[in-house]
Amino acid sequence: MSVEEIVGEAIVIHRLARGPEKKEKLVKLLEIVGLSSHYLRRYPHEFSGGERQRIGIARALSVDPRLIVCDEPVSALDVSIQAQIINLLKDLQRRFGLSYLFIAHDLNVVRHIAHRVAVMYLGRIVELTSRDRLYTSPQHPYTEALLSAVPIPDPTVKQKRIVLKGEMPSPVNPPSGCYFHP
Repeated sequence: MSVEEIVGEAIVIHRLARGPEKKEKLVKLLEIVGLSSHYLRRYPHEFSGGERQRIGIARALSVDPRLIVCDEPVSALDVSIQAQIINLLKDLQRRFGLSYLFIAHDLNVVRHIAHRVAVMYLGRIVELTSRDRLYTSPQHPYTEALLSAVPIPDPTVKQKRIVLKGEMPSPVNPPSGCYFHP
């Protein structure tokens, strides 16, 4: 499928626009995410990872959502491209009043995009708090362990690493109570 077909699919399915109006909407969507209209006739394999993410964001925006689920949107990108995509998401959030359910394993990325953070262990939320409180005063031992594993770019700063011991419980037969307990 071409970019035009990929981004336009939801517009067609939801009958949001047809013909020239649809084409105009597609051009506008690509412009919003920082891509040129000449990309419409091209195919995903022709693009970099960052460009493909922008196409995915344009596709998500095509139905004028209030909520977008972003599942690891920058995990396969290099750091400079990650920053561009995060900045784009933040700009779109302000511009269109969007909310994101942002799923990520990289806590440095979470720190830059989230207002509230849910930490999950074996499919369960073990901590739900504001971003600032998560990083200054984590309440759950699993959250503390996760934060201790985040690299600090300053070699003069020493950080105590929390090493988790034992076997992770089976998600099929989890323990009673908190799944994290020994």
